[in-house]
This record gives sequence, structure tokens and C-alpha cells, in this order.
Amino acid sequence: MRRALLGLALLCACAAGAQSPAQAPEALPSRQTPPVLPASRTPPALPARGTVQVAFTPWDNAEAMIADGIRQAKHQILVQAFSFTSRTLANALMAAKRRGVDVQVMADREQTFSGETSRIPDLVRAGIPVVLDVRYQSAHNKVMVIDAGAADAAVVTGSYNWTYAAQYKNAENVLILRHNPDVANAYAANWRRHFADASPYSAQ
Repeated sequence: MRRALLGLALLCACAAGAQSPAQAPEALPSRQTPPVLPASRTPPALPARGTVQVAFTPWDNAEAMIADGIRQAKHQILVQAFSFTSRTLANALMAAKRRGVDVQVMADREQTFSGETSRIPDLVRAGIPVVLDVRYQSAHNKVMVIDAGAADAAVVTGSYNWTYAAQYKNAENVLILRHNPDVANAYAANWRRHFADASPYSAQ
């Protein structure tokens, strides 16, 4: 009898131990958590002011609208280009350079050397400083900042590349934001941020 009670006690103890958290089987490993990326800066909300001129190709003559904006420049034009094949816009920038406007161009390196129709070499020969944005897979900005810091500053932007195809073959949009110094200064600051990482143009 005594031996039976002892056996029963041992059996209960083993059962209790099996239910103990320490003896429970380990949980399956969870999927690895992806790395946490740094939080992006929240863009500031800039006041709405000035005028907005819009164009939609192929119906509107966006190329002429942009060339007219270049002709109105008084002091400086900062250009960001992905693809630049438009003879009209290249000629307008070179004419601005000749009349004393500080024209500076930043272009995507791969697009600059991807074909024979790039106007970047023409700009270089005209004495316009050109740098190549090489840090990113694509330097996809299409921007002209005109007279940043002035009350009548303007920003040209949109999907429109500085190309013949953008005017005559593609569906594109262009905005010219005028008389909004805050917007122009923000775009100029972004231009300078990319310029700090860019490389001087060198013909291949």
C-alpha cells in the first residue's frame, strides 16, 4: 500500500512538471523583423501665392511656354534634367547665358551619354557649367529654378523632360509657379543638395 502511494505521488509530480512553463516546448521563432528605416522628414506646408501656368502635351505648346520662361530670367537659372534633347530649350538657355544670366545645369549621367541627340555637350561648349548627378539610380528631376531669391522667382516642373518627345510624342504635364519665393527657395535648396554630390561633366 505504501509502495503504491509512493508511485502515485511520483506520477503526479511528473505530470505537474510536464505542465510547468519551464518544461513547455519552445515557441516557433517569429519571422525576422525588417530593419527600421529612419523617419523621413515631414515636408513643410508652404503658403500658396503667385500664379500657376499649366500645359498638357501634346495639345499645349509646353516647349514654347518653358522657352518664354527662360527668356524672362534676369539673374540665374538652375536646371535639373533627366533627358535633354530639345534644341529649342538648349538654344534658350544658351541665349540666356550670352545675355549674362548665370545658367547652371545638373543632368542624369546615364541619359547624358545614352544617345547622340543629347544637348548637354552643346551647353558645355557654350560655357554653361554642367554637373552629373550620379548618386541615384535615376536623377529623374525635371526642374528649372529661375531667379531664386527674387520676388518674381519662378519654378518650372512636372513630368515633362526637356525633349522633343515630351512635346510631340508623349502625354506630359508642366507647371510654372511664379511669384512664390518660398517655393523657389525650396527647389533651389534641393538643387544645391544634389549639386553637393554631383560630379563635373567630362566627355567620354
